[in-house]
Amino acid sequence: MTRVVVTGMGVVAPLGNDTATFTKRILQGDLGIGPITKFDASATGVTLAAEVQDFDVAARVGKKKAKRMDLFSQYAVDSALAAMQQAQITPENTNSEDLGVIYGSGIGGLTTIQEQVMRMVEKGADHISPLFVPKSIGNMASANIALEINAQNICTTIVTACSSGANAIGEAYRQIKEKRATVMVTGGAEASINEIGIGGFAALSTLSTATDPQRASLPFDQNRQGFVMGEGGATLVLESLEHAQARNATILGEIVGYGTNCDAYHMTSPNPDGSVAAKAMQMALKEGQITPNQVDYVNAHGTGTMANELAESAALNRVFGLDSQVPVSSTKSMTGHLLGAAGAVEAVITLAALQQGVLPPNIGTQQLDEHCQINLITAPTSAPDAQYGMSNSFGFGGHNAVLLFKKWSD
Repeated sequence: MTRVVVTGMGVVAPLGNDTATFTKRILQGDLGIGPITKFDASATGVTLAAEVQDFDVAARVGKKKAKRMDLFSQYAVDSALAAMQQAQITPENTNSEDLGVIYGSGIGGLTTIQEQVMRMVEKGADHISPLFVPKSIGNMASANIALEINAQNICTTIVTACSSGANAIGEAYRQIKEKRATVMVTGGAEASINEIGIGGFAALSTLSTATDPQRASLPFDQNRQGFVMGEGGATLVLESLEHAQARNATILGEIVGYGTNCDAYHMTSPNPDGSVAAKAMQMALKEGQITPNQVDYVNAHGTGTMANELAESAALNRVFGLDSQVPVSSTKSMTGHLLGAAGAVEAVITLAALQQGVLPPNIGTQQLDEHCQINLITAPTSAPDAQYGMSNSFGFGGHNAVLLFKKWSD
């Protein structure tokens, strides 16, 4: 059986634009939420978001190339190039035909769509940019990455709302496990902190209207009132263990299980009994050939919405039991919700937690919702012996994606 390992990680996200900075701040419980600065959001009733700070697209992507990309593609390409650099994948050690890309985005080029629709309304349809379509369509994160690294194996895009990044990683894992590729570049990117993005989710009454950043993103807290929009991108380089060892690569962790299915219940709400999400977790455990009591940490989807967290808690109870002591946290308490990039960012966090032996906290929570019977950790927790970490992602439409990671050992 082909084992699949992680040899590179790249991040552009709230709390840091490189993996080392980002994971250090996450594992110590820093907050990445603040006032919206990208536009005047007063009309939406929402004042806070988790924005990427000090992103220099010229440094890695280049100004000329960046002009032909929407912001979500810029985040994707930047994080992918960083991951490739860490992995040290080169044309000399990897054939382009064996190198593929599977990437996720829930919405794609929303900034470009907004800009060009406004331009059309103000100036007419004959003033739409010729780059409108190639910048805005959702496949362009994966396509731009493939162009940069000459990836000639599969290149495709996953769009499963907030499960997109996790599904992309899971499907990339399967490509290698099934020997259809040797190296895969995978993850997710999103850039929806703009008028239409914030306004659209505000109209759904899903966003937090808190004005205090410390009390805005409160997963599993009984006083939660919605999620905080985040943005960014995260990329993993996956490869077969055989390929990684042959080139003496530094291995960061291993993917051992992936479960995915659909609630088929409601357009936006999860199945409240958590039964189908629980099956996705069980699929990942079965593929990883471990039992629930071997899981040392769960990075919960935990968005800060009641419907999600009651359902996820029910799913966790079905898998781990009502009295389970498996540590659980939602790192969206620090990063906000990166939509289609969330699963990718949280995969990086879960791998870093296992690598460094520190479990990230669910910050901000003051009173656990009594209906959420989980072992929620609210401070960084030392776990030097942690071996297995699970990361959950659930999206509108009932999409469930669960990734199971293992600390690297021969």
